[in-house]
Amino acid sequence: MSGLSELQTDREFVPPALEDRQETDPRPPFARTGVWSVAAVAAGVLLFSAGRYGYFGDELYFLAAGRRPAFGYADQGPALPLLARFMDILAPGSYFVLRWPSVLLTVLAIVLTAVIAREFGGGRAAQTGAALAYATSPFLLLQGKMLTTNAVDTALWVVITWLVVCWVRTRRDLLLFAAALVTAIDMQVKWLIPFFWICVVSAALLVGPRALARRPLLWLGGAIVVAATVPQLVWQSGHGWPQLRMGEVISGEQGILGGRVMFVPLGILLAGCLGAVVLLYGGWALLRHASLRPYRFLGVAAVALTLIFLALGGRVYYMAGMYAVVLAAGAVGLVEFARKLRPTMRRGAVVSAALFATAATGLVLYDTPWRSPERIAPPRDDAEAAINIGVYGEFGWPELTAAVDEVYAGMPPAEQERAVLLTDTYWQASALDQLGRDRLPPVHSASRGFGYFGAPADSASAVIAVGVNEGFLRWNFDEIRPAGAVDTRLGYPGNTQGVTVWVCTGRRHPWSEVWTDLMHL
Repeated sequence: MSGLSELQTDREFVPPALEDRQETDPRPPFARTGVWSVAAVAAGVLLFSAGRYGYFGDELYFLAAGRRPAFGYADQGPALPLLARFMDILAPGSYFVLRWPSVLLTVLAIVLTAVIAREFGGGRAAQTGAALAYATSPFLLLQGKMLTTNAVDTALWVVITWLVVCWVRTRRDLLLFAAALVTAIDMQVKWLIPFFWICVVSAALLVGPRALARRPLLWLGGAIVVAATVPQLVWQSGHGWPQLRMGEVISGEQGILGGRVMFVPLGILLAGCLGAVVLLYGGWALLRHASLRPYRFLGVAAVALTLIFLALGGRVYYMAGMYAVVLAAGAVGLVEFARKLRPTMRRGAVVSAALFATAATGLVLYDTPWRSPERIAPPRDDAEAAINIGVYGEFGWPELTAAVDEVYAGMPPAEQERAVLLTDTYWQASALDQLGRDRLPPVHSASRGFGYFGAPADSASAVIAVGVNEGFLRWNFDEIRPAGAVDTRLGYPGNTQGVTVWVCTGRRHPWSEVWTDLMHL
């Protein structure tokens, strides 16, 4: 009977490590020197990067949201706002300290990628190679230099995948329960992880191990995930389910990067030059290698997840959480392949691997934000800004705050007393809320999640409008006058470049009546 036919029967495939319950650990030794060296260098790069430039726009939003605690938000769960608030209390105004959790989680993901390779039977070379493949991806590594939902979500996927892989070898159901608890935490960050479990359980039922879907502790953990998510669901229901409507917004934003046509190619490129090779081989190895047969369901799940996110028009980095297990399989498979080669060919393979690793390391170091701001070219267009959002999104916020400060200081005292700030984007609002909250009037924006923080008071008779559409201002106010401008050399277009600051008086329509119509995602 063929291997595939055996997997399609009711008989479960039992990993060799389970056939005799010996006290000895069947796994190869942990590659301490190689893995910890890679992790240490990665941590150094991340800590250096975390201290450069300034707040990223989303980080400012998390800080603003953290000052307005809620069970849910329009575009995310409550975990990151609460974490950002805690870190800001710990070190007020320090974007460097704010980023420590992302740095730690990213380094943990690098180490766990090597540990997964060890679970797959990989020795020191495979473990070190897996860690290096993860750490030399500019995206996988450098997303950890900022506190963002994706950086945290990706690392939590790696933790969950590692626990599932360990369960396959040990059949200790507490590992599945632990994976469910981490899932409950991840649901407070992003709502992507249910797709992981749907695909993993379905793939296990299709190709084994079917026992995974029958474990009571897994379903008990699932019940805890649902219970922990109920407060978010109640908040979403009471606000018209904005989290679900965000899918359409994200799909539209993805069009600037090529949409569905470029989804898979760009997804592979995210892994970096070394990682792309290891990732592609790892996908094949998970599906076809005999030594990885107990873990084949993870390869099937990875393919299914790719198809789902492709169909939904998701962002190309939505698959990043699955890269660790695929990279680990690729490293193990490539080492096995190299060992089967003739000595001369093996030497060539080692040289090629070394060249790829050197090139990948050079690329990630080049992408590290080491340049002084004066040596960074401004974005030529919106597409370039979107591709390099992690760089341009960190500039211009102090200049924006200073410009609004100047406008506010120049207003008559009577206007100052009843003034509010109104911004075009939630990034602008968040920047003013963080950098100017001790001296500026209350800030509002109808943009994305900030719109749910509330409308300006109807008693506000003067408005400082930052980048707001002039047509709307003329419709809603008797008098508007340009009082300032923000046009930083570096910054994100529409946020800190080409922005007019208006002073508006004589409001015609109460905010309580028009705010809901103004809100947009």
